[in-house]
Amino acid sequence: MPKPATPTPPESTTQTDAPRRKRGRPAQDANEGLRRALIEQSARLFREKGYGNTTVRDIAAATGVHAGSWFYHFKSKQDILQAVIEHGLTVALADIEAIDIDGLAPREAMRQLVRAHLYTILAPNQDFIPVMLYEWRSLDAQAQERIIALKDRYEGIWNRVIDRLHASGEWAQPTPVDRLLMFGALNWTAQWYQAGAGISIDALADQAVRFILRTPPEPAA
Repeated sequence: MPKPATPTPPESTTQTDAPRRKRGRPAQDANEGLRRALIEQSARLFREKGYGNTTVRDIAAATGVHAGSWFYHFKSKQDILQAVIEHGLTVALADIEAIDIDGLAPREAMRQLVRAHLYTILAPNQDFIPVMLYEWRSLDAQAQERIIALKDRYEGIWNRVIDRLHASGEWAQPTPVDRLLMFGALNWTAQWYQAGAGISIDALADQAVRFILRTPPEPAA
């Protein structure tokens, strides 16, 4: 008996079944890449020009997109300022949460925190935290609450190390004012530090710990 002829599949089934992407919006990977670029370029411009002097057109031009594309990702300039600050704080928080502060001697734990903090502020292309320091009050009250919650988590890790330093006798009487002065001194480095101009960030961290604790480290046995 002759074999029956193999039916030819309908023309539509020979085409790919992958869903077509709607026109007018970028693919997901491109979408996320553009959003990240907008945040990074905005951080740079906010630091260089100030939040008030940076326009939406400035951000679009720096990112290489049309001004209208900007609004696929952020509804307003304040929204992108919030995203810049939240990104910086989230990364900074992850960096210090990765430090084994409970497994290190108190002074070394403090040095690791100071080092991570300074790298967050001073390393190349790290514009997020400097923007936060000088521009976060431009946010509305609801956005400020979100930032404060992240800052509280960040400072809570420092408070654990400060408590250990106090218990060990290496920081005799840490007061709330001492904490403010410590962060003020560390954050002010964004105004004067220049890479390659005489001191590395690691060496600066060592000097900062000596300044904060007002004592040199114990000599090696």
